[in-house]
Amino acid sequence: MDGATVTGKVDIRHAWSALGGDPALVSAVSEVERPGVLDARLPVRDLARACVGACALAAAELAARRAGRAEVPGVRVDDGAVAAAFTSERHLRVGGREPVAFAPLSRLWRTADGWVRTHANYPHHRQRLLAALGAPEDVGALEAMLAGRSATEVEESVYAAGGLAVALRTPERWAASGQAAAVARRPLVERGRLDASPARVFPPPAPRSSSSPLLPAAGLRVLDLTRVLAGPVATRTLALLGADVLRVDPPGLPELADQHADTGFGKRSAALDLTRHQAEFEELLRTADVVVTGYRPGALDRFGLTPEALAARRPGLVVARLSAWGTDGPWAGRRGFDSLVQVATGIAVIEGAAGRPGALPAQALDHGTGYLLAAGVLRALTEQSHEGGGRYVRVALAGTAAWLTGGLRPDGEDGTGDTAREAAGSGPEPWLAERDSPLGRLRYALPPVSFTGGPTDWARPPGPWGADTPRWT
Repeated sequence: MDGATVTGKVDIRHAWSALGGDPALVSAVSEVERPGVLDARLPVRDLARACVGACALAAAELAARRAGRAEVPGVRVDDGAVAAAFTSERHLRVGGREPVAFAPLSRLWRTADGWVRTHANYPHHRQRLLAALGAPEDVGALEAMLAGRSATEVEESVYAAGGLAVALRTPERWAASGQAAAVARRPLVERGRLDASPARVFPPPAPRSSSSPLLPAAGLRVLDLTRVLAGPVATRTLALLGADVLRVDPPGLPELADQHADTGFGKRSAALDLTRHQAEFEELLRTADVVVTGYRPGALDRFGLTPEALAARRPGLVVARLSAWGTDGPWAGRRGFDSLVQVATGIAVIEGAAGRPGALPAQALDHGTGYLLAAGVLRALTEQSHEGGGRYVRVALAGTAAWLTGGLRPDGEDGTGDTAREAAGSGPEPWLAERDSPLGRLRYALPPVSFTGGPTDWARPPGPWGADTPRWT
């Protein structure tokens, strides 16, 4: 779609409404717009600002509720901080080393009838891709092979082998698909009750000095069963806000080192085989407040990790679930990543040029969906304190993509009542920081979630993957 520009506005009001928030609270949000950051044909900057703003407002609302205050603290959303956070994986430095980007086989390939996007960052995905195609691990040989095959044929054969590949689609072709129809039937953020448990009573706040930050999630325990990138962004945000976040991974599937370093701030990380150590997991669940999962729908059901099964064992739980394609439809059970969703939904066509598919200026579907998921958890906790009931929250990358491409607000509808415009500046440096960690000296993007009296950085840096004991602190 060379030369096309999509007009419209994605704003915080739509996100806050999807979260069930009081519309009057949006007046607490002020925005600093910096034209030029996250520049794209689609309104990526608006989407990023809206997702972060809604998350910060949900945090401020919960902070006021726990402090017994009627007035919600003011929220400030700065495009510079948001842009740095949405590209945090690029700004990361570990001991001065730049992060490892996409693997050589994670890219767009020309096919006989178009383009296909593969994802092979994880070793097991790379092996399945090569096995499905019967190809050696040689980029040149793979290019020649794919040039003679149809994109849809490659997509289907790779997915059948458990790998990841998606044929490039135009927005019109995606809109006509069964999966797009399934996504359109669902709200941006799905929310609901799981049980009739009594109103949540929060742990008493720890004594704090005038310089101590307000931590709305303090004392809450979050089981993090997610993998790169949206889910870990959500739980990293909950950790910022004071939650005790324990990420649990299967021991045979370590996270990519740089991804873990980028999204591991504020958390602990443990390896636990649920097929052998179910009793240890049940002990963690017994006193958990929130469980966040990021695997495709159905992948964890055999471990009793559906929202209903979890709530039956732990009444009053908040269960937050993230998926790539949504909870129903022909692609619901498929694996997916931000880059694949961009290609499938037509975003890559919209952002393309000179006949070649393009990409958003950040993994905005991942990051945006992550902040929406964290916001959903925070709002569920606030609602529980009023009304009780276990809660579920569901979001999907494809749902965020639909909002970005088709759910645009009318031109001229303001996101908030208080917006300032400033120059973009020379770079992200004001929103980067450095600190020592068990992984080495880190440079990283500071959190963009900001409200009066709230935290400005994580309490702890990331540690080695899987190095912590699977117990609550």
